[in-house]
Amino acid sequence: MSTTESIQSVIVVGAGPAGLMAAEGLSAAGVPVELFDAMPSVGRKFLLAGKGGLNLTHAEPAERFVTRYGARRPQIADLLQDFGPQQVRQWAQSLGVQTFVGTSGRVFPTDMKAAPLLRAWLARLRHPHSGPGVCFHMRHRWTGSLVCGGDGVFSLDFDTPQGRVAARARAVVLALGGGSWARLGSDGAWVPWLKAQGVMVAPLLPANCGFDVASPRAELSMAGTAVAASPGWSEHFASRHAGEPFKLVAISVRTPNGPPWQRKGEFVATASGVEGSLIYAASSLLRDQILANGQAEFELDLLPDMSPQRVLAEVSHPRGARSLSSHLKSRLHLQGIKAAILFEILGKDELAKPQALAAAIKALPIRLVATRPIDEAISSAGGVRFEGLSAELMVTAQPGLFCAGEMLDWEAPTGGYLLTACLATGVRAARGVVQYLS
Repeated sequence: MSTTESIQSVIVVGAGPAGLMAAEGLSAAGVPVELFDAMPSVGRKFLLAGKGGLNLTHAEPAERFVTRYGARRPQIADLLQDFGPQQVRQWAQSLGVQTFVGTSGRVFPTDMKAAPLLRAWLARLRHPHSGPGVCFHMRHRWTGSLVCGGDGVFSLDFDTPQGRVAARARAVVLALGGGSWARLGSDGAWVPWLKAQGVMVAPLLPANCGFDVASPRAELSMAGTAVAASPGWSEHFASRHAGEPFKLVAISVRTPNGPPWQRKGEFVATASGVEGSLIYAASSLLRDQILANGQAEFELDLLPDMSPQRVLAEVSHPRGARSLSSHLKSRLHLQGIKAAILFEILGKDELAKPQALAAAIKALPIRLVATRPIDEAISSAGGVRFEGLSAELMVTAQPGLFCAGEMLDWEAPTGGYLLTACLATGVRAARGVVQYLS
């Protein structure tokens, strides 16, 4: 096993946004950085996130921005004091990337692409105007070995195509990602390793994820008795509408305390359930209900811009010889997947009663029984708990060891909130390392 002697350097493990930002902060402070990553190239999840347009941050007021982080609002709000949405835009501009605010308030590079920003960022990390450049070690997979000797020097082992390598440094920043998109490097393998080191870690859970619905039809056994139906839509609905969006709808989710969570938007029917931006926004509430009760439910308003009274009046209008489908299309413009979901969920008796049908159009209950696997999720919740970290993100049980990024125990919806907080944790960890070394 070969050894890399770099005791005066700092080791950063993980070349995602948090790790790269930590490396940049350290390099700018004059600290040599050895950055290790298991993947062949840098920022793979960052590039994938920018495939449809890189959402850097959000332009909403700071007091609203911080509410997006749920139970971890106090901790993330503190980090954003150092590096918040405005600092993200200034940082992008310093790399030669101009940004603009979209109609939704989301902030994007003017060319919408992630690759040019990443190329400029890596060029600056390798060849900064001042201070030491960052040394990248790709295809170096950390084995979980982490030893701090009596001299305060850390030793870590990495598996490489050429064999095992040991590296030594005075401080370590772990930016290993969460548990989603394992093929891009975030596989959560570090959880048992850090637990063995006495680090406080909350279980990793899917966030910004899709869900499987409860079957709307009870199946019958050979004897004619009802049996539990497998999750998912009926074959009829799935074969015709999987992949089709619900546009211009609203959902409502009960909350443990206070008024229901409500929002308008869009989502998509999958072969077994639902996913998409509106579902992701409510995913933490729905996931936690499933964990607590074995199921969750949201109410779907198919016509959020039409009053219940108007819907009832149109549904009650005599339809003569027309079919119900034709009637809904003619009077309410309900067709396609919006009409199909009514026939999927409601029984014949409810469809035949105008009041029951009108109520369902405004509040159709959709029951969920499981989250989709964490590897399919956009991000993950859980991770290294803030209660076991200093304000500078140093592990209190192991001085000199810092954690940053999605591997920390926080979550946020899509919309630029995830990337902004990841960058902010990298900035804070770098500052903490500099203070620790001095």
